[in-house]
Amino acid sequence: MKKASLLILALIFALSLSAHSLSSPGGQVSVTVNIDDAGTPTYSMRFEGKEVIRPSRLGFELGTGAPLLDGFTIHSVENRSFDETWTPVWGEEAQIRNHYNEMLVCFEQKGSARKMNVRFRAFDDGLGFRYEFPLQESLAHFTIREERTEFALTGDHTAWWIPADYDTQEYNYTCSRLSQIASLSAASVDANVSQTTFSPSAVQTALQMKTDDGLYINLHEAALIDYPCINLDWDAASLTFKSILTPEATADKAVIFTPRSTPWRTVIVGNSGADILASRITLNLNEPCALEDTSWIKPVRYIGVWWEMITGKSEWSYSYYPSIIIGEPDYSTLKPHGRHLTRCWWKVGISAGKTGSDAGKTRYLTSLLHIPISIFPASTNTPTPRASV
Repeated sequence: MKKASLLILALIFALSLSAHSLSSPGGQVSVTVNIDDAGTPTYSMRFEGKEVIRPSRLGFELGTGAPLLDGFTIHSVENRSFDETWTPVWGEEAQIRNHYNEMLVCFEQKGSARKMNVRFRAFDDGLGFRYEFPLQESLAHFTIREERTEFALTGDHTAWWIPADYDTQEYNYTCSRLSQIASLSAASVDANVSQTTFSPSAVQTALQMKTDDGLYINLHEAALIDYPCINLDWDAASLTFKSILTPEATADKAVIFTPRSTPWRTVIVGNSGADILASRITLNLNEPCALEDTSWIKPVRYIGVWWEMITGKSEWSYSYYPSIIIGEPDYSTLKPHGRHLTRCWWKVGISAGKTGSDAGKTRYLTSLLHIPISIFPASTNTPTPRASV
């Protein structure tokens, strides 16, 4: 009995040497990072004492060579805290607080000496983590066949989801249990010709869930730049979402030249749906605005009428003019066909030239800029404008 007790104590001590913990500034979120018996990096997460993410594996399959999945040891760990208040260029709030505790865990693969770091940031309302590959001879450049990030959940949660699709997000949302995704996925596909699903059990992010005890969980990503977006494939047996990256034409997912970081994977948690909406984790994990002068960015009114074209009520074009050469048509005499998408006026600081009347020039600009977000330096694939103060 005494020998067995000593063995258990030795095992607990050995595990404690490889496990590293991180808590958010207010203590609501806690994260534990470890390596399992195979040397696979894992993480787990709790919110206000409740388990949110069970131990989940991290790593990559590569196009050539041994995968970055197992055989790792924890080489070093760095911790820091950060607190700033910054002013967005535009948005719902005049100032946003960016307050987190951070842990950089440096993994090294035995035998190959390849290094893979994972940076964790614990906020009081969730977690962000990303992979970082330092410059190294043993991994100077490589191809990702698949990212193997996991989100092991605690139950068969209620979820609001749309099917995974490499081309479009134009689906109606389905509310169901996670266990029902595979059986309901086919019914989510409609007459939209752009829809092409690739797995009945896979969904897109952002994925919103609610546990039976009322906890709200959102899985998504941030700072998606020069990297494929993530999809999540549900494994019902293990209650685990596993990442599937959007592929290139070659079926590979990404080509990496070190040093390089991936986008952030995010787990936002709250006690209500409003908590998820109020979270600023996604904004805070994007890089600050790279523009020194943002004075030219002005809010404007916009009426989204994309679905008028989808239903056949309206058209992209302004007129049935057979050929448009920018700067040449006289828009004061050009007859509109009355089915143009945009029904709102714009005030933009752009010269339209000297052809036609002012009204004609404004309509011309309206025709070009009826999706106004495209003229701003922020989208789902670019950093959100930021400026630290």
